Amino acid sequence: MPLLMVHGSLCDYRFWSAQIPVLADRCRVLAPSLRHCFPEHWSGEGDGFSTERHVADLAELIERQGEPMHVLGHSRGGNIALRLAAQRPDLVRSLLLADPGGDFAPELFAQAGVPVPAAAHERNRFRLEALRLIRDGQAEAGLQLFVDTVSGAGIWQRSSARFRHMALDNAFTLAGQVEDRPSPVVAEELAAIRCPVLLLGGERSPPPFPAVLRMLEHHLLDAWRKVLPGVSHGMNVQRPALFNRLVGEFLDAL
Repeated sequence: MPLLMVHGSLCDYRFWSAQIPVLADRCRVLAPSLRHCFPEHWSGEGDGFSTERHVADLAELIERQGEPMHVLGHSRGGNIALRLAAQRPDLVRSLLLADPGGDFAPELFAQAGVPVPAAAHERNRFRLEALRLIRDGQAEAGLQLFVDTVSGAGIWQRSSARFRHMALDNAFTLAGQVEDRPSPVVAEELAAIRCPVLLLGGERSPPPFPAVLRMLEHHLLDAWRKVLPGVSHGMNVQRPALFNRLVGEFLDAL
């Protein structure tokens, strides 16, 4: 049973360090770093860091394995995994989305009876300010702004030294994110996803993640939503045993 794990913003393959040894007991696990993420030390200059490119890279990776895979994505990685399943349903056996980020058409929320989150250009303001700080030599301050906005106030200071080191290694990938403006996911794309879907959220995850999960639960045909109590956006790091159990139970039930 092959499982592909897709990390989110400012992360790399190391983000899954609490999942790989456990899930590898039941799956053949692949946990790549996305293009321009560590171990590459990217300056933020040039192209190649985009949602479109990352989706294409993962599609090629699965094709080279010779069989469809279960795909687990967190945050931005969840949005990339979702787009992969929509564009290439032949490559995805099941989809596991932990607080998926990204942009979605506003009408998807209205149809699901869920308040529409802030528009993409409004949410991008904090990314621009975080990138300005990083480029001005204030990487810690920039990363703290980004992480605390995405995951909740005080999360950066409470994060492990291992996580902060990983984020510093990937700080300039924020330049790629700021420039990346993919088209919002629309209803036709969600309708193309026919595989089983597990939606995972943190009880304390800030907007827009809870709204996105409720919207996806409404639109996806074969979806289950689970909320991990007492944790925020980085649920797989904060409660790894519970996260791993929920993932394992979902895969075992397929």
